[in-house]
Amino acid sequence: MNGRILFPVRPDPIRDWAGYAPDRIALVDRARDLRQSYRELDRAISRWTGLLSNLGVELGHRVAVLAGNRPEVVALLFACHRLGAALVPLNWRLPAAELSPILHNAEVALLVYEGTFRTTLEAASAGLDRPPRVVDLDAATRLLTDDEARSVSIEPETPALVLYTSGTTGKPKGAVLPHRQLFYNAVATATAWELTAADVGPISTPFFHTGGWNVFALPVWHRGGRVVLFEKFEPSEFLVGMAEEGCTVALTVPTQLVMLLECSEWGRPVPSLRAFWAGGAPCPLSVQERVRAAGYGLREGYGLTECGPNCFVASDDEARRRPGWVGRPMLFLSMRLVHEDDSPVGEGEPGELQLRGPQVFSGYLHDPARSAEAFTADGWLRTGDLAQRSSDGCYRICGRRKEMFISGGENVFPAEVEAALADHPGVVEVAVIGVPDARWGEVGRAFVVPRAGSRLAEATVVEHARQRLAGYKVPKSVVLLPALPRLGSGKVDRGALQGLGE
Repeated sequence: MNGRILFPVRPDPIRDWAGYAPDRIALVDRARDLRQSYRELDRAISRWTGLLSNLGVELGHRVAVLAGNRPEVVALLFACHRLGAALVPLNWRLPAAELSPILHNAEVALLVYEGTFRTTLEAASAGLDRPPRVVDLDAATRLLTDDEARSVSIEPETPALVLYTSGTTGKPKGAVLPHRQLFYNAVATATAWELTAADVGPISTPFFHTGGWNVFALPVWHRGGRVVLFEKFEPSEFLVGMAEEGCTVALTVPTQLVMLLECSEWGRPVPSLRAFWAGGAPCPLSVQERVRAAGYGLREGYGLTECGPNCFVASDDEARRRPGWVGRPMLFLSMRLVHEDDSPVGEGEPGELQLRGPQVFSGYLHDPARSAEAFTADGWLRTGDLAQRSSDGCYRICGRRKEMFISGGENVFPAEVEAALADHPGVVEVAVIGVPDARWGEVGRAFVVPRAGSRLAEATVVEHARQRLAGYKVPKSVVLLPALPRLGSGKVDRGALQGLGE
């Protein structure tokens, strides 16, 4: 069930490459001007393994970390793995009130934190029935010794990461990612995306997201390549850093691509970069065209914490010919499209995307009810996303099932409308929801963030939509906002949009 396997996996690519190519650079930290070879990173991991063992961490434990993108967090992940513990990266963007229930659910044995988050951590920990042992990250580095703990045997289902996903309702869910998932995602990604030891991947996505670890970092290390850490995404610094470090592949969300296109450093050549991967939301066609016009490839991706997160593969040629399509299933993954009753949809008809394979997660921590709801009776993961499959097996993501609305009997997918509106030069960001309507049942309402100095008008947005969309898809109202409301994870808070503009 859930694509599980019985044979063991190798969860320690850093140690492997420390033997194969010890002097090859594994990790670059731009903020601290640090460059670690595979030998040096392996040694740092060994020292953290010893420290964690001395602090009582052992097989089956969970270790939380509240820190930015730092080399110590990388060493901490692999140190946990050598001891059979799971790392729980905490979202440092969350206030104490949102961190507290996560800490309660995670039941960690140890919490390592960066000093800047001390006040938030103390407030979040107050009232916990069993407060964890707490260690300052910088203080811990001064306690490291050469006393290495012995690594334990790792099974495929041993938890490797627990990543908390946000939602518009209810408490956050701790997705348990076993070593099986991380390993097969790395193998499938490196193979299908043709990663090699020559690849250099920049990581600006926070490590509390699956993208920070699993889109490029772990797959690149699996191949013996190099990872470049950025503390945060700042467009000019990102472009300069990619050029100076010889980056070959890069993960962005569409909003970041827009920021790159508008920053003063755009146009600076990054000759080593062969492609951007855009995920998290549909990428506007105008953005794709400008990126490709600069000489870079661009591929749209799809994934989720609970599977992959790299679920599709497309060649540069297919990505160019089929904008808006994410490609074909990644190695090892099976896919099907179904109606709400799990019956198969017809040819070319949108349906819920369901996944099965070894890249699927184990379930939600301490939440058997939600874990059961995540899977069908025959073991398929319910993504909640609607997709369409072409006659030759290529997929297009239509949007979330719960976000789709019906206007005059026609299905409207907000993601499609948002992509059309985002192509307007005066639009920075847009979100579309369905709102009640006496005549049509539901109609679209667009929430738009105008570009500074654009003098964007509601009527202009509607007219732009009419030129690109069928009439029933055109929003009947437009609300201009200085910014879109967001959840702690950074995603648009669509629940907060309900009621605005009435």
